[in-house]
Amino acid sequence: MIAFELRRALRIVCLGAHPDDIEIGCGGTLIKLFAHEGATVRALVLTGDGVRAAEARQALPRFCPGADVEVTGLPDGRLPAHWSAVKDAMEDFARRGGADLIFAPRGDDAHQDHRMIGTLAPTVWRDALIFHYEIPKWDGDLATPSHYVPLDRPTGRRKVELLNRSFPSQLGRDWWDDELFVGLLRLRGVEARAPYAEGFHVAKAVVDLG
Repeated sequence: MIAFELRRALRIVCLGAHPDDIEIGCGGTLIKLFAHEGATVRALVLTGDGVRAAEARQALPRFCPGADVEVTGLPDGRLPAHWSAVKDAMEDFARRGGADLIFAPRGDDAHQDHRMIGTLAPTVWRDALIFHYEIPKWDGDLATPSHYVPLDRPTGRRKVELLNRSFPSQLGRDWWDDELFVGLLRLRGVEARAPYAEGFHVAKAVVDLG
């Protein structure tokens, strides 16, 4: 097991196909990262309108106070049919600010919207470390992560509390409950030898030894 220590403030970019993707996939890690003084968080959510868009704009600042969230409002479930609009939105977002660390869905995620964002992210941000987060769903497409961020129990519980508070429109769904979120945190925690953890997939990392 290799541990990396953060030595400076990070410019963090979060990408989500849908409102709640970011918070489900890496909410605990963002809570932990924000503790580092001077960290900035910008997020782009590609779908969502009405209530869902409002939830997206209000949710992330609860995890990372001061986070800036943009919602593009493209059709949910139809992002591959809007390839050019998605690519343009991501390129424009990248031009308006630098990034050291990107959080994005997996490029092989079973959901077509997630998969598209995860595939395009490395073509837009070529010089940033990209952590591809996982989203549990009925497809059963979870895979073994390559990287883990250990979380203590208060941080993990805080993540679940904020998910429920931030996305009331989702509370009636059969897959949305504390057992799912805590169970995955605990499973990844066992794998990372920690109380809880979030798992990520990293396809490419450059190690600068100075």
